[in-house]
Amino acid sequence: MQPADHRPASLIPGRDVFPHRDLTGIDGLQPHEIMFLLDEAEQWITVNRSRAKSERRLDGLTLINAFFENSTRTLLSFEIAGKRMGADVVNMHAAQSSVKKGETLIDTAVTLNAMRADVLVIRHPSSGAVKLIASKVDCPVLNAGDGRHEHPTQALLDALTIRRRRGGIAGQRVVICGDVMHSRVARSNILALTALAADVRVVAPSTLMPAAIERMGVTAFSDFDAALEGADVVMMLRLQNERMSGGFIPSTREFHRRYGLTAERLARARPDALVMHPGPMNRGVEISSSVADDPERSAITEQVEMGVAVRMACLDVLTRRARGVAGWA
Repeated sequence: MQPADHRPASLIPGRDVFPHRDLTGIDGLQPHEIMFLLDEAEQWITVNRSRAKSERRLDGLTLINAFFENSTRTLLSFEIAGKRMGADVVNMHAAQSSVKKGETLIDTAVTLNAMRADVLVIRHPSSGAVKLIASKVDCPVLNAGDGRHEHPTQALLDALTIRRRRGGIAGQRVVICGDVMHSRVARSNILALTALAADVRVVAPSTLMPAAIERMGVTAFSDFDAALEGADVVMMLRLQNERMSGGFIPSTREFHRRYGLTAERLARARPDALVMHPGPMNRGVEISSSVADDPERSAITEQVEMGVAVRMACLDVLTRRARGVAGWA
């Protein structure tokens, strides 16, 4: 089963298969464009598992990772991706940036543009900031997370993990549980998985569930146990305390009692259900260690591996025009 409007990328000529200069979100991508990026990532999994671990397609190009919000795994993943492809990688951290001195976002964008980078990876605490920067610069821009808005490469790596572990995405019952309201990971995953014809259920207490989320093509639950019935994939979300002001939950202990994934609760899902988490995990809050570390069910470390491959694929695709790749120039 494939999405109704899916077209195999191999049947679409040249850069028409992915005509976008930037990747600022999953929103706006066609199912065949998402599938194309997943297909492109497959080759990089093989490269990364080889002894050489290098195919230097980005030789001579400069990648700037401009992170206005703290990150460890996402920044490291993009840095490894760029270096394995031969790019000159420069990391700019928020604590060292002029934004801390009062510079406006537009001024920062103009400054970055004047540095003549070949591709920018941006992470920012404000929703829409990456798209604004993309409109002010001359090179491709890749969104590494902006506020509550989107985190497209996380959704792509999650989709790739599901496809590889479950044999496909269409028809899979995926349960996303936790702090849905503040999660750009949840939003991007919902957009990607519903576009690829998965059956998506979202679970959260009413205080952490966005209003009218059903409009995104998902089924909303407040009862985690009910949502887990027949689940093929269970994706847990971190409580994003840094984005909360006020009492969204009574306590972390109560949250774990009602919405934490334990071995007993997982038994309600299919016997071969996959467990996922974008990290970093709050063990004993949204997920128990016995589930997170289950070698048969947990795909959490595999998600990290798929993240490098997906980011290599995105950097490759977005820079093809600049590199004069046949059919893309």
